[in-house]
Amino acid sequence: MTAFALAASFAAAAGIAAWRARALSASGAIAAFAVGTAVFGCGGWPAAAVLFAFFIPSVALSRVGKARKRALADTGKQGPRDAWQVLANGGVAAACAVLAPTLAPPWNAVLSAAFAGAFAAASADTWGTEIGTLAPSSPRSILTFRPIAAGLSGGITRAGTAATLAGAAAVALVARLAGVAPFLPVALGGVAGAFFDSLLGASAQALRWCPRCERACETDPHACGTPSVLRRGLAWMENDAVNLAATLCGAAVAALLCATRKGSP
Repeated sequence: MTAFALAASFAAAAGIAAWRARALSASGAIAAFAVGTAVFGCGGWPAAAVLFAFFIPSVALSRVGKARKRALADTGKQGPRDAWQVLANGGVAAACAVLAPTLAPPWNAVLSAAFAGAFAAASADTWGTEIGTLAPSSPRSILTFRPIAAGLSGGITRAGTAATLAGAAAVALVARLAGVAPFLPVALGGVAGAFFDSLLGASAQALRWCPRCERACETDPHACGTPSVLRRGLAWMENDAVNLAATLCGAAVAALLCATRKGSP
């Protein structure tokens, strides 16, 4: 069996398992198959380990406090992750995995760091969101430090910030142990990407208002079915676009730090 055939088989099995566990929608499972095949097929088991260092804890954390998270109807998509969510979190890393083997040293190592940095950013953001949402204290805007509703983008808590650091470190550690990329550039890239996500969430991301419920939300229509009104940000800048920008930031920071690091990447 060729490497890509093995990768495709493994990615298909993982996607079907996640779909059956309701972690992914049908479209999300197809997108995960594409991402997994690209990552495993081009980067082998080491790259697959980095992918799972992001995916497995993220799915587990999403199941913690499900009732409370379900009650946050003002936030974006709920339920299993769809194709756009999967590609927003894994598309940049998959592209880096495909391109890295085509480059000569040291640039292949730099792109490998970008690959891991993208997943570290996705992990840091997911851990921060999933744990920060459950924090007993009210989140505060990363820009104004004023209290905001739990679950709305751009908010930070102490617990969420600690989780952000842990999520980035977890992927960076696996990347280091698997020989994919050095720890520090990946960890810093992950943290940078997650905080960039929060900055965009507090500024450029679309924040809407439901006139019926008289509350801020991030969906149109609101969960109650009423069309919402754009109050701030760009109409097209929703959660998936912000997540894509965050992984790009994580990849760029990790690559830059790896390229300027003394010694071999």
